[in-house]
Amino acid sequence: MREKSDTPVDANWRTPDALWPYFQKVLPKPQPKPKGGRPRMDDRQALDAIFYVLRTGCQWKALPRSLGAGSTVHDRFQAWQRAGVFEKLWRAGLLQYDAAVGIDWEWQAMDGAMTKAPLGGKRNGSQPHRPRQERDQAQSAH
Repeated sequence: MREKSDTPVDANWRTPDALWPYFQKVLPKPQPKPKGGRPRMDDRQALDAIFYVLRTGCQWKALPRSLGAGSTVHDRFQAWQRAGVFEKLWRAGLLQYDAAVGIDWEWQAMDGAMTKAPLGGKRNGSQPHRPRQERDQAQSAH
């Protein structure tokens, strides 16, 4: 098993300073901890780590240690998902883009592709190889 990297992540993976004030507006205020405990992970560091996972597709546990503990970041992701943070960010981004460039809200498109699975077998599917499978198959009309 590979060990997690303690190497700092390149600054290109970090949230740009110009965007951080917009993100702060939609993040929920942290709940007070009357019993104390560990200090809360910084929101900006948590957001950087969440975006790192979303952009790279790595597993939460494979998150570079310099961005935080995978379990802590995943907990924050789930809490923010329940609070609607990412939907608010998406809406705010759309509205800002609409104000700056414009979005034709009347025009919509949907794209898709349907193809045969690469290992899907023959057109009629595979044939049973064992007698028990044959017994459970429907009889041909011919």
